[in-house]
Amino acid sequence: MRRLRVQLPCPWRLPDPRRLSRRLHASAGSGAAAAQGKFLLPGASAAVLLMLGVLHAKRMYDDKQLVERKEQGIEPEFSPDLKASFLRLLPLRSMSRVWGYLMEVEVPVFMRPAIYKAWARAFHSNLQEPALPLEEYPSLQAFFIRSLKEGSRPIDPDPNCLVSPVDGKVLRLGQLRGPGTMIEQVKGFSYPVSSLLGASSSLHDATEKDISGEQTEQNVPESSNAKSWWRVSVASPKLRDRTLLSPKRGIFYCVLYLHPGDYHRVHSPVDWNIFKRRHFSGNLFPTNERAVRTIRNLYIENERVVLEGQWKEGFVAIAAVGATNVGSIKLLIEPELRTNSPGSMTLHSQPYDERVYEPEGTGMMVKKGQEVAGFHMGSTVVVVFEAPLSKAREDGTVSSDFGFCVKAGDRIRVGEAIGRWSQS
Repeated sequence: MRRLRVQLPCPWRLPDPRRLSRRLHASAGSGAAAAQGKFLLPGASAAVLLMLGVLHAKRMYDDKQLVERKEQGIEPEFSPDLKASFLRLLPLRSMSRVWGYLMEVEVPVFMRPAIYKAWARAFHSNLQEPALPLEEYPSLQAFFIRSLKEGSRPIDPDPNCLVSPVDGKVLRLGQLRGPGTMIEQVKGFSYPVSSLLGASSSLHDATEKDISGEQTEQNVPESSNAKSWWRVSVASPKLRDRTLLSPKRGIFYCVLYLHPGDYHRVHSPVDWNIFKRRHFSGNLFPTNERAVRTIRNLYIENERVVLEGQWKEGFVAIAAVGATNVGSIKLLIEPELRTNSPGSMTLHSQPYDERVYEPEGTGMMVKKGQEVAGFHMGSTVVVVFEAPLSKAREDGTVSSDFGFCVKAGDRIRVGEAIGRWSQS
């Protein structure tokens, strides 16, 4: 007798264990990826908010300390400490790049107003000035380098003045005198302007010219004055007046610190021709007031971009100095320039990168108030420029006299006069 085995379909039969295991692993992997994708944006936003809180608390403490010192009439002096030495051991360039990545993470639209308003409260940013509604800034970086509404920064139209290129606080200002000219970083410590701008800077020619002019005037003895009077009365009166009528110029500087809440675009301080750009790859130490008091050669050790050229009164240069979390300095006139690159060196002795703008000798013409660069976090700008000191006329009167319109500790905005001179 022949037996037949009939196998009926069983809807409740268990699946193959190996196939089930593969499905579970695939499902778990896709779920983890989805969870990771959902967590990334809120996680990065939380990290940004935490960093904002820490920065705000530190800023409040520093401000309190500064106010107390000012009330006591104490001027900050250079005093290196253990923290300054510890900073040299940290990978600040890598840390700045990581912070830059976090700043560029796209923030969910519904979270943008809350985050940007928190930033504004922490660092006293004016939310009435941004050109766009808060919801239209996709990241904290985009908000940070925001443009402003037209007319927010009127430019002083006086042709006989030099205006601030940034919003910031005046840290130091003054006149550079004599060979080996030094810029005061803080009371008790200065650094060479040649190290800030570069050994090939044309400032050295202007300085030598200024020094030789001063020596010519100082070396004229009283007897030569009598001789000049004799020539005036008997021979030609113009011989005596040539020295007096020649214009006299000086070299000046102004150091401006940008707080994290400030507007972070850099504008032209005058009408000028930019001849050269130098990029110095270096460290990224902080540039706040504590760092200025404790880190030696702060500005010449940090990464910076220098623009140099000529305006109607002579030499002018802008040094945009990077800082911790500010490794990125952008030039509008040279958008391909990259700063804080992963492979770049931090040795102070390495040669800087220089570019001469074409046509050579003319360069790029930039108008006063025109945007030229921008920071991706708060930092410092140093302006070095030549300006007229005095010019005597035949009747003995002085036709011009340069003077600063601000003093150390003042707040200043783009377009406001740093210094001016009168002409009669």
